[in-house]
Amino acid sequence: MLFAVSMTFIDQTIVSIAAPDIIEELGLTSSGMQWVINAYLLALAAFFALGGRLADLIGNRRIMLIGTLVFVISSVLCGCVPKGDFAQTWLIIFRATQGLGAALMFPAALAVVVNVFPVEKRGRALALFFGLSGALTAVGPLLGGWLTGWTWRSIFWVNVPVAVIALILTFMAHVPNVRRPEKLDVRGAVLVAVGMGLSVLGLQQAQAWGWSSVLTWVCIIGGLAVLAVFVRYELTVAQPLIRMQVFRDKAFTVDNLVLFFAMLAFVPLFFFASVYAQVSLSASPNQAALYLLYFFVGFAITSQWGGRILDKKGARPALKIGTALGAVGFALWAGELTDLSMHDQWPYVALAGAGIGFLLAPASTDAVNRAIGASYGEVTGITQTVRNFAASVGLAVFGTILTHITTNRVADTMESRGLSPDEARNTGRSVAEAVSGNADGRTPTGDGPAATRMREAMGDIQMDFAQANQWVFYGMAIALGIAFLCALRHPGSRVTSDSATAGPTGAAAAAARDSAPE
Repeated sequence: MLFAVSMTFIDQTIVSIAAPDIIEELGLTSSGMQWVINAYLLALAAFFALGGRLADLIGNRRIMLIGTLVFVISSVLCGCVPKGDFAQTWLIIFRATQGLGAALMFPAALAVVVNVFPVEKRGRALALFFGLSGALTAVGPLLGGWLTGWTWRSIFWVNVPVAVIALILTFMAHVPNVRRPEKLDVRGAVLVAVGMGLSVLGLQQAQAWGWSSVLTWVCIIGGLAVLAVFVRYELTVAQPLIRMQVFRDKAFTVDNLVLFFAMLAFVPLFFFASVYAQVSLSASPNQAALYLLYFFVGFAITSQWGGRILDKKGARPALKIGTALGAVGFALWAGELTDLSMHDQWPYVALAGAGIGFLLAPASTDAVNRAIGASYGEVTGITQTVRNFAASVGLAVFGTILTHITTNRVADTMESRGLSPDEARNTGRSVAEAVSGNADGRTPTGDGPAATRMREAMGDIQMDFAQANQWVFYGMAIALGIAFLCALRHPGSRVTSDSATAGPTGAAAAAARDSAPE
């Protein structure tokens, strides 16, 4: 299962590194390339809940295999994109089907892992699962930089051998196909896909369209309205896509709140730290990836520790320690960004990673353990939807902060070097759009006054960008602080058996589940 889901994590970050080469060879526009990146994340957010429910109804092994095949076939087709006018459309379509495959694969793979471990051993098992799969996200930039040196198409083709190994191991392991003989809530699936898709689209495009754009708010508010309709509809259905009763469990609700605020920082971190390293520290893409590895040193060490605490004492202690460490780590890291020294920052980078590592597996595992009637695929779909939605919010909000502050600081710098206020403002805006959309270490060319002043002020601009990033990383620290306050509300109760998670009918539901393997 780790081999299967590794592809989904790597593909969240690997394409960004190859973006300049893809744009140059295929002649894509920058906005078109952004759609290529966003199409994957958009489909992932829209279909995760459906993927989790299908894993319950059709069988987790079967849906995992289907998702893997959809993902790898889409990967091959992305790598085979033809040159010409249809190239952009081709890439966007098959990046979206990649996201669909990932949305089917991940909840099913996690349900497989959950089903083969009893509750008392599940914390350490899922700590390993989330720890290794999360660490693979950092492999994306490193692997992408190396593969792009050969051809950017190989960043998609590398999924083929990984998928083959995953499929072989799945058959060798004789994974049971556990399923629940119920009906699929098609109307609910459509509502949640439309609601998540619209709201995430609005958040993703906020920087391109502008926060003052009517279209931005139509998507965000319209998506949230559809999600509200979805919640009301699900309460009236006998066999809903998502059993809203699970949110009556205070611990489950707190777990998801902690995940939401933690993921505001965790997933956007890869983008902001990578761009900061390349712009302010003058690092190469591979060096930027190594910079992120400091984070995963802390992450890897504490992820297993958090799982052990969950098994012995429940989720509450791990959530409190993890959110507190994360808040302190991100705050100290933010304070060091203006030193422009990778060597001086690594202890704080590792501390921030340790905080996320401590809380990620316990929060996710405790939520899964509280599945109604042991519907693990469904609950995994909920938690992963929360995580992906939080990532979209974080990227949109922190991206706006970074662009705004970078623009103002660079404008002040350029004005102090003799440019007029209008020229300085335009220069600041162009720099902000360039570095927040795609890191590029090339100095500006040309003999005009703006280009000349920019070449002379590159050192100051690097500091301006570092100071803008401080606001982003302090924002991440605040998000972890809010997660800590949520963790304090966790009741501290422990799940000691599968039948205990479903209320009065839990034992019967668990027995029905166990009677339906193929």
